[in-house]
Amino acid sequence: CRDNTRDGQGEHRGGRRTSRRRFAGAAVVGVWESVATMGRKRGESSGSSSSSSSSDSSGSDKGRGRGRGEDRDDGRRREDSRSQSRDRDREGSRERDERRSRGKDEDGERERNGGGGAKGKKDDKKPSLMERTKMLPVGKAGGAYIPPFRLKQMQMEMQDKTSPEFQRMTWEALKKSINGLVNKVTKPNISVIVGEIFQENLVRGRGLYCRSIMKAQLASPAFTPIYAALTAVINTKLPENGETLLKRVIMQFRRSYKRNDKPVCTAMVKFIAHLINQQVCHEILGLQLLTVLLEKPTDDSVELAVSFVKEAGNALQQLSPQGLHAIFERFRGVLHEGSIEKRVQYMIEGLFAVRKSNFADFPALEDDLDLVDADDQITHELSLDDQLEPEAGLDIFHVDPQFGEHEEQWASLKRELLGEEEGDDEEDGDDEEEDEDEEETEEKQIEQQEIQDQTETDLVNLRRTIYLTIQSSMQSDEAAHKLLKLQTKPGQEKEMLRMIIECGMQEKSYMKYYGVLAERFCKLKKEWEEGYNDLFAQYYATVHRLETNKLRNVAKMFGHLMHTEAMAWTCLEYIQLNEDDTTSSSRIFIKILFQEISEFIGLPKLKSRMEDPFMAQYYSGLFPRDNPRNTRFAINFFTSIGLGGLTEQLRQHLRDMPKMIMQQQQQEESESSSSSSSSSSSSSSSSSSSSSSSSSSSSSSSSSSSSDSSDSEDEKKKKPPAKKQRRD
Repeated sequence: CRDNTRDGQGEHRGGRRTSRRRFAGAAVVGVWESVATMGRKRGESSGSSSSSSSSDSSGSDKGRGRGRGEDRDDGRRREDSRSQSRDRDREGSRERDERRSRGKDEDGERERNGGGGAKGKKDDKKPSLMERTKMLPVGKAGGAYIPPFRLKQMQMEMQDKTSPEFQRMTWEALKKSINGLVNKVTKPNISVIVGEIFQENLVRGRGLYCRSIMKAQLASPAFTPIYAALTAVINTKLPENGETLLKRVIMQFRRSYKRNDKPVCTAMVKFIAHLINQQVCHEILGLQLLTVLLEKPTDDSVELAVSFVKEAGNALQQLSPQGLHAIFERFRGVLHEGSIEKRVQYMIEGLFAVRKSNFADFPALEDDLDLVDADDQITHELSLDDQLEPEAGLDIFHVDPQFGEHEEQWASLKRELLGEEEGDDEEDGDDEEEDEDEEETEEKQIEQQEIQDQTETDLVNLRRTIYLTIQSSMQSDEAAHKLLKLQTKPGQEKEMLRMIIECGMQEKSYMKYYGVLAERFCKLKKEWEEGYNDLFAQYYATVHRLETNKLRNVAKMFGHLMHTEAMAWTCLEYIQLNEDDTTSSSRIFIKILFQEISEFIGLPKLKSRMEDPFMAQYYSGLFPRDNPRNTRFAINFFTSIGLGGLTEQLRQHLRDMPKMIMQQQQQEESESSSSSSSSSSSSSSSSSSSSSSSSSSSSSSSSSSSSDSSDSEDEKKKKPPAKKQRRD
């Protein structure tokens, strides 16, 4: 029974671990086989047991036999795979050894054929750089990559400048150069790129230029205005390039429109719009495009039409207003039909709002991209219905049998385009020394130049330092001491004075701390006092920009400087107190300023200062006497702010003004009478001279002179009453 129990346990244990045995090695399989044989021998020795136990043990033996067979098969398969991998490794190593031995044999043959030794190696001719380049592996693009330095070396080594290899090298260099320039162009450097791109052979690379510019525009549609401006400049000199590009753009639009390729179609529509803005293509093409898009309106087609009108609407409004009006009527019809989504309907409504503002947010040309005069531009009249030839063969390299002649023609054409003269090449050698001297002088000037920070970073840092110093000080004396220790550059002292005023402006109410600080600086140097005088004029001129709180703080600070005699009162000459030259803000400023001064020094002292005859010329604007209207305005102003005592002299002047006017009129009359008397005396002298010639004439002259004098006296008596009547 004990043996049977062990056999049964072995059977169950073997059944549980069958899955593990399948993944075990050959050594583990052998161990389990030995254990199984030992169990079988024990079962045979216990043959006197009951039949039931013998039947169970035989069943367990059969199960164990099946498990052992599966384990053996797994072990054999693993051994076979290992042996196959070892065989493959051995074969690979044999092949490598054979290749090495073959290489050594070939080297030995070369040495023997060449005479042997190092001498033979020296006599071997190395392959040329072109041959070594041909031995390079071919890349995915169909040609081997050649580094730029190696390409230049190859061009220098080649003797035949018209060979197909040399033409291919120049073609690849032209392609890389055009791609690089197109990818580098931006709004700030477009003028530089234009000069560089005309250095390349755009006649030979016409297809390359069109291909690279379309590829760049499709990759970055935001740069479309820049690419259109570049094309416009090239089109003025080489119209064939602009026409080829326009043909390819139209054909690309047709293709993408038929395929429902929205991204490509959107990019081409934008490109056409900006070419219309630059007048490279005619506006008829834009109207045709809009007609096609709105003929059978869908959400995408209407969206494309809206974007096109936004981009080119300003130009179409100037070139073809009736055509644009018809397009907008079609938009209105699409909107009333209601067959499109709400989103697109809102886009159409937004387009009508843009039209109402005359496309203010969508100018046809930006200032930086308006590079071509309208008279110099060449416009191509192409339509969507024309049969166009894209000239795809221009993108592929072809051997040119007249390569040298064509290169010379392009060189002469390039000189004409860039404004160079033929004699420049001959004079280059003479001008090299002058250029070197100029470069040396320019380098010296650059070294001597001081670097100026146009970003005002130093100024911002200085203002921050001053603000933190003022805010971190407990008293004004401490703040003044710290500010004087700051290392300021010449011209930055005025910024420090301004910062003191601006720090005081930011407070909710006026703090005497800032006034005392400004007073200390005014009394330290005469230049700083004059600086505050200039700041008074600046703040008074721009006082209408300040809020009421800031205005009050500034006025009180200047009032503090004036009543403490830190700043001269000559700054009041900037104030012209009349209805025309003042605003509500400036009148509030004057009110707070004088109230602050009178509060500290009192009205009598302020009055005496205002009546000082030596300062009267500086106060003439505050107390105007040129016009009764301005005088009354000043009197009413000072009376309304509680300082009417300052206007006593003005009131007296206003009362005496009629008498002064009468006196002036009498003076004018006396001057006129004196002039008339002088004329009468001259007439009497002439009459006396005539009396010496004849007595009859003298009598007549005396009678006439007496009559004239009597008439003049009558006139004198009559004139004053007449003028009195006019005054009444």
